[in-house]
This record gives sequence, structure tokens and C-alpha cells, in this order.
Amino acid sequence: MKIALHGLALRPDYFPHIELLFASLHRQGCEIYVTEVFDRLLKMNGNKTLSYWVLEDKEDFASLDFLISIGGDGTLLDSVSVIGNHETPILGLNTGRLGFLATVATDRIEEAVQHLASGNFQIEKRTLIALESNRRLFNGLTFALNEFTIHKRDTSSMITVHTFIDGKYLNSYWADGLIVSTPTGSTGYSLSCGGPLITPDAKNFVITPVSPHNLNVRPIIVSDESEISFEIEGRTEKFMISLDSRSCSISSETQLKVRKEKFPANLVKLPEYHFFDTLRQKLNWGLDMRN
Repeated sequence: MKIALHGLALRPDYFPHIELLFASLHRQGCEIYVTEVFDRLLKMNGNKTLSYWVLEDKEDFASLDFLISIGGDGTLLDSVSVIGNHETPILGLNTGRLGFLATVATDRIEEAVQHLASGNFQIEKRTLIALESNRRLFNGLTFALNEFTIHKRDTSSMITVHTFIDGKYLNSYWADGLIVSTPTGSTGYSLSCGGPLITPDAKNFVITPVSPHNLNVRPIIVSDESEISFEIEGRTEKFMISLDSRSCSISSETQLKVRKEKFPANLVKLPEYHFFDTLRQKLNWGLDMRN
């Protein structure tokens, strides 16, 4: 098996877990590759013993069997961007905090590698959201796993986002911003703004306003076959848009439209994992906080 490792940060106290991961992969006869970013992190932590190849070309990702994302959910979102349309399955090793997406704990490294080697896993196909515009944005990397967001810039006054579904007028949101979330992203920014939780296999998007001026405005769930377009107004000339953690500034003349991406993100689901278990664990459902 060809397995790549990717991470955005690596604390020195986590390095023993990385050594265990390498040892487990070598025992299974895996060819180990790392991204250039993760290679720099390993060298910064004084690596002199770990053996691997460095992925230097985008096309190198096409031959991979898996990519292991080492970090939190933010690292896994970045891993999706790194993989792009190659659809390489991604396993999230959680060295972060919350971990809705990166679900493998460091004490299950050897077990996780054994599952990969034996084929004892499932692949969850997660919907991506794609952005279309009349100008080049995000260096052409115009898809996201969690959400697309329109937001006011800095501390300026609220903006108005005229929103259309398949060309039909939906609403004008007077707010700090507007989120269009995938089912995967329903546990992220959208949730913190009052959006609903959606199971990962749902065929929907969620449109959630950020701090709306009209309190009777609520999130709405639409089909992911919908094409959602926007017109933005405000007192300033510039606005912010984001795809997951990547953001850029635009003007009101920029045309924006989102839809479902043609390809999915493939996440590795190990045995005994279920989305409902993660919800209960991460959101403390069923716990009496008085005790």
C-alpha cells in the first residue's frame, strides 16, 4: 500500500505517536510518503530516523491508496484540498481537540493501521460544495467540505445578501454574513450560528444567516441539487468570502454561485464508529451537568 501523511502542526510531545505510526505502517509493508509541509515539520522536530518519500508533484497523489491526516478537523479539511479530485480515501488521526472528522485517537494507531491493511473499513462519500464566479478565486481551488461563507469585512456595518435558489428569489438577508453548509459542515460554523445538525449522508445544503437583523429569519434546508446564487450590498466596497478555512476579499461586482461539486471527499470509516456516537461524545448529549 502507498500511504501519505499530512499535517499542519506537530508538537514535540506528539512525536512518539508519529514514530509509532511509522513503525505500524512499516510492519504492514506500506510505502510511506509525506507532503512537503509535513516533511518540514518532521525535520523541525529533529527527525533523523524515519524513512519516507516526499510528495513533490500533484500527480503523485493519484497513485496513493490512502492519506492519513494528522491533526484536528482543520487539518482534515486541508487534506481534502490537498487531495483535490483524486478522491484518495482520507483517515483522520486526531491530535487536536474536538474531532468530528478526525476520529481516530492516538491510542488506536496500531489498530487503525491493521484495519487499513486488512480492508476492514468503509468509505463515506461526503458531499463537497463548489463555488462558481466570474473571476478567478482561491487560486482555482474552489471547493470545500464544510461550508461556503459570505461575511462583512472587518468591523463594518451589516451587509445585505440577496439569495436565489435555481434563479428564484428566496430572501434578502440583512446580517453579518451568510453560510451555505454541507451536511458535514452542519456540525461547524453553521451549528454555532443556530443551524440544524444533518447526518452526513443527507442530500441537502443548509443556508444559515450570521447574526441576522430580523430575528424571524431562520436557517433553511434545501436540496443539494439546487444552484444557489447571491447578490451582495453594503456600505463598503469589499466583502469577505471563505471556503472552509480559506478566505479572500471580493467586490460587489463579483458574481457568486454555489452547487454540489462533481466529486466527493472519501473519508475512511473504521469499525465501531458511528456519527451518532460522535455527536453524543462531542456535544455531551445525555449528560446531567448538575452532577
